[in-house]
Amino acid sequence: MSAEKLSFEDFQPGRRFTLGPKLVTTEEIIEFASEFDPQPMHLDEAAGRASILGGLAASGWHTSSMFMRMMAESYVLHSLCEGAPGVDLMEWRKPVLAGDTLSGRSTVLEARPMRSRPGMGIVKFRHEVENQRGELVCVSENSVMFGMRVRPADIGISPETSA
Repeated sequence: MSAEKLSFEDFQPGRRFTLGPKLVTTEEIIEFASEFDPQPMHLDEAAGRASILGGLAASGWHTSSMFMRMMAESYVLHSLCEGAPGVDLMEWRKPVLAGDTLSGRSTVLEARPMRSRPGMGIVKFRHEVENQRGELVCVSENSVMFGMRVRPADIGISPETSA
C-alpha cells in the first residue's frame, strides 16, 4: 500500500476489503475471557464441550474484538479514519472455537459527505467473518467517519459558506 492514506473518496459503494486470516488460540480465548467474560464455556475446554457451543469458544465480545483488529490491519490504520458513531448490527452466528482461523470482508454499502462536518464523509459497511470451513460466524454493519482527501478549507471554502 502506498504512503498516502485512504480517504473518504476511496470508499466507493461495492468496494471490498479483505479481513484476516486470524488464527484463534486456546490461550487467547482463556486470557480474554478471564479478563472480560469469565463464563465457563470460555475458560475451560470440558465446560465448552458440555455447552451448546461444542468446545472452548471465544466470547462474542472477543470475536468482535478480533474482527476489529482485522479491520484495523486491513484498512482502518491505513486511512483517515475519525472513528465510528456506533454499531447498527452485530450478530454472532456460530461459535468461534479454539483452533479456528477467521477471515472475511468489509463491503462498502454507501458513502456520503457529512453536512455537519465539512471535510469528512460517512461510510456504511457490512462486515462478514467466516471460519476456515466457510461458515459465517459474525455479521456486523456500521458507519465510519473518514477525512476527505481535499477538505473545504484546503480549497478556500469556509464551513459557514458550504452547503
